[in-house]
Amino acid sequence: MTAKVLAVDNSKENLRFIHALLSVAGYKVVTASNGEEALDKVEKESPDLVVIDAMIPKIDGFEVCTLLKSREDTRLIPVVLITPYNGSEHRVKGFEAGVDDLLHRPINNAEFLAMVRHLVRTKHLNDELVSVENTILALATAIEAKDPYTEGHIDRVARYATRLAKEIGLSFREQQLIRRAAILHDVGKIGVSESLLRKHGPLTKKEFDRVKIHPIVGERICKPLRQDRLILQVVRHHHERYDGKGYPDGLAGEEIPLAARIMAVVDTYDALTSDRPYRGRLTTEEALRVLRAELEKQLDPRLAMAFISMVETGRLC
Repeated sequence: MTAKVLAVDNSKENLRFIHALLSVAGYKVVTASNGEEALDKVEKESPDLVVIDAMIPKIDGFEVCTLLKSREDTRLIPVVLITPYNGSEHRVKGFEAGVDDLLHRPINNAEFLAMVRHLVRTKHLNDELVSVENTILALATAIEAKDPYTEGHIDRVARYATRLAKEIGLSFREQQLIRRAAILHDVGKIGVSESLLRKHGPLTKKEFDRVKIHPIVGERICKPLRQDRLILQVVRHHHERYDGKGYPDGLAGEEIPLAARIMAVVDTYDALTSDRPYRGRLTTEEALRVLRAELEKQLDPRLAMAFISMVETGRLC
C-alpha cells in the first residue's frame, strides 16, 4: 500500500518541490496551503505523515502539530516541521508542540527522504500495534462476559487505577498506560474455565492452581505490546502481595512494579465492593476496613492509604 504524505505550505513553489520529490520516491502526496486546510485534509485523507511549514497562515505549523498530537485519532501521525531558521528557538518550540522531527531550509534531499522513510515506517508499525491492542481489548471484554459477576469490573478498575496514578503524581503518559494495563490485567483468564470462574464456594488447591496461571497466560497474550513494558508488568504481577506471599513470582515490597502495586489496591477494592459467586458485596466502609487490615500484607501501605483517602473524601467518583 502506497504511503500518503500531506505537505502543507503557503508557497506554491515549495509545494511543487516537495510534491515532485516525494512522488518520484513513490509516495502519494496531498497538499494544503494553510493550517485550517491542513486540519481538514488530515480528517479527510488520514495521511501517514504530515510535512508542514512552520509559518503558514491562519493556524501556524506549531499550533497544527499541537492540535494533531492532542487528539486521540491523530496523535500517532508523525509531523515534520520545516522552518527557515536554524536557531534553537524554533527547535524548542517545535518539540514542545510535539513534532517528530524538524528541518530547516534549504532542505537536503537525501536527509529529507531518509526522514520520511523512517517516520512512515514508524507510523505503520504503530498502526499494527494499535490493531493488535484493539484485538486484545476485545478479548478482554469477551473474558468479562464469561463471568456475569464481574460485569463492569474492567471499566471500574481502569478508572480507579488512573485516578490513583494521578493522585500519587505519575505523568499523564504513565496514567494512560496504567489505564490500558488495567483493562488488560485479567486477559489470561481466557484459559480458565467458566465453571471455575462461576464456582460457588471455595476452590480446591488444584482448582486454585489452575486459576493462578492466568497472569502468565495473560503476559504471553500481551507480548505483542512489548513497547509498553509497564502493561506486561501489571498483567503478570497484579496478584503479587506486598508480604511476598502472592503469585506467580513471590515478589515482595518494592520488588513488585509500582503499576502492579497500584493495580492490586484497586482490584482488591473493586472485588470487595462487587457481588461474587461465593459472597455478596461489602459496603464501602467494610471494604475500607479490609484494605486497612491488608496494609503491608497484601497491599503497599502508601498506595492503599492514598486510595482510602480518595474514597473517603469523594475524590474517586
